[in-house]
Amino acid sequence: MTIPVGSSPKQLNKIALDPEFAPGARNAVSVCLRVQPDERVCVITDEVTADIAAAIVHELETLGAPYRAWVLEELAERPLTGLPQEIVDDLETSQVSILAVQAQRNELKSRMKMTEVVNRRKIRHAHMVNINRQIMLEGMRADFLKVDRLSQKVVEMVRKASKIRATTAAGTDLTADLNPDYRWLKTSGIITPETWGNLPGGEIFTTPGEVNGTFVIDGVVGDYLCAKFGSLRESPLTIHMKGNRLTEAHSENRELEDDFWRYTHSEENSDRVGEFAIGTNIDLKDVIGQILQDEKYPGVHIAFGNPYGAHTGAEWDSATHIDVVGRKFNIWVDDEQIMREGKFLLEA
Repeated sequence: MTIPVGSSPKQLNKIALDPEFAPGARNAVSVCLRVQPDERVCVITDEVTADIAAAIVHELETLGAPYRAWVLEELAERPLTGLPQEIVDDLETSQVSILAVQAQRNELKSRMKMTEVVNRRKIRHAHMVNINRQIMLEGMRADFLKVDRLSQKVVEMVRKASKIRATTAAGTDLTADLNPDYRWLKTSGIITPETWGNLPGGEIFTTPGEVNGTFVIDGVVGDYLCAKFGSLRESPLTIHMKGNRLTEAHSENRELEDDFWRYTHSEENSDRVGEFAIGTNIDLKDVIGQILQDEKYPGVHIAFGNPYGAHTGAEWDSATHIDVVGRKFNIWVDDEQIMREGKFLLEA
């Protein structure tokens, strides 16, 4: 049977459904997570994102899968200082979980607590932080089976490689030397118990051995800075890296420059490149100023801070994690070019 939302005043299964959300919600439940009618699902949302969560709940009810849905503001004040115990307890008995919320400042630690449970229990988890209407109508409507086929081809190439070089006409020129002891992960939108994934999906990633060079961020920056600054196409942030550490950051938008520098220098490893990734969602045509979707846009993105060591094998850690995305990349895996001006040279 379906477990209702409960006595919560914001019952998600009572919210009027937006029919435009149905294809993306169905993709999430039936294609990406492959929820079965006998599997228990934990749905976590907030007041701003409740209409999207309602569409997901509708798909679960249509399927007949038991679920509990939680609205964060009804459990604790935000920004969260920890993960509410009710959610922890529900995750402990769930096979599938979905987080559809808007990021708030300093809440990363609460999400990391959640993924600790997810990793330990091998829950198939969909991470939909900063999901919005545009993403539901674009990235969440992708053909994730096609994205998965391309992602598999790319990840098989990079797992045998020693370095990756990426350039753009805007001035990016960086090289990642790869550590053979670190694992590459595929998060193509087809979510497995071994690796939780963002939705919309479409990337492969690892912790690099070392990144050096220049990155012109004319796409977007992550975490709560994403909502503050949006698309950086008109005011890019140029960063320099040496020995896998951020050494410089410059932008005509001084507030962006200052905020980014503070974020990446808030603790010992905040300025260390923890993630090197290639976006593989070929149904995306350009960046939109939303990190959840833009990091899947075909090209290279990196992140400073937490290296997701539980998955990649990296032995260091950080309490921060901020992605940066550029546009229209040329990519070489060792000496073979696999992307030109943002277009893959491989068949999906």
